[in-house]
Amino acid sequence: MPALLAYLRLRSRLAWRLLVEVGWLRMAVLGPIILILCSRALLLAAPHPQAQWLVPVGLTLLLAPAHRQRADLRFLATSAPDFRRWLAVEYGICTLPAAGVLLGFGDWGAAALAMVMGAGVAWLPPAREGRSTRRRARSPFRSEAFEWVSGMRAGGLWAWPLLLAGAACQHPAPLGPVLALVLWLLVLLACYGTPEPLTMLTLAARTPRQFLRRRLMLGVGYAALTGAPFFGLLATSSAGVRGMLAAAVFWLGLVALLILTKYAFYPNATHIRTTQALVLGVALLLPGNPIYPVLLLVAVGGLIWQSRRRLETVLGQPQTNA
Repeated sequence: MPALLAYLRLRSRLAWRLLVEVGWLRMAVLGPIILILCSRALLLAAPHPQAQWLVPVGLTLLLAPAHRQRADLRFLATSAPDFRRWLAVEYGICTLPAAGVLLGFGDWGAAALAMVMGAGVAWLPPAREGRSTRRRARSPFRSEAFEWVSGMRAGGLWAWPLLLAGAACQHPAPLGPVLALVLWLLVLLACYGTPEPLTMLTLAARTPRQFLRRRLMLGVGYAALTGAPFFGLLATSSAGVRGMLAAAVFWLGLVALLILTKYAFYPNATHIRTTQALVLGVALLLPGNPIYPVLLLVAVGGLIWQSRRRLETVLGQPQTNA
């Protein structure tokens, strides 16, 4: 128990340092948005007899990639024999607020499943552990789309069929496909939250405009391909074809914003992830607000300009050559 408490104190100090690195201004804006967004998603899913079961799945999809990519797993494995139990307690604490909301609506089974699945993430192996390059299965995605290759190997390939099955169970109601698309967007957020090494950008040998166009084409193209089954379920639901088209355009636009945000703040991973979360929070919370179209237009224009400006600095090629 003393060792567990010491570990939890250490993790809380690391979280505090991360918040300081993000900055108080960003956290003042980002914190309420994330809180409102998560609360709205939980309050939407918890009363529904089927959608409540998407909450444990969604929490696991968020925790599993973060756990498998932790840099301290090997150190903990060699220095603390009971580290899996420590991680289970840590992840259980992270899952506790969502489980509390489910309990408030009487969803005892979903709440228990959320706690079990959240704590069970601690026993997942690190990413690429025990797998050599030769033995690794060939990715269905082009190697150039490295975000998709690494992200799907980290858990996306098994998350996609689970989300599709959950969405299909909700048919013909549109809630299931919509929630599944939101969760799949969070998986893609993890894929595009880590900046690649500078050498991968310089080897591309393209101007900033060409490089950015190629990244958008690959990212949005694969997003449309993997999102197509969800769009199909949405079209055959009560939302209809028009509702599906509107949701598809909006969803793919958010994927493009995630890509633009990544290169607008490259290579600072903390700023990339916090700004991506801010963009998603604003995009998902403010539809219907009178200032939403203007705010979205400013965000799109600003991210395009900033991403090209940043790539110009990194690649060392002026925009006038594009």
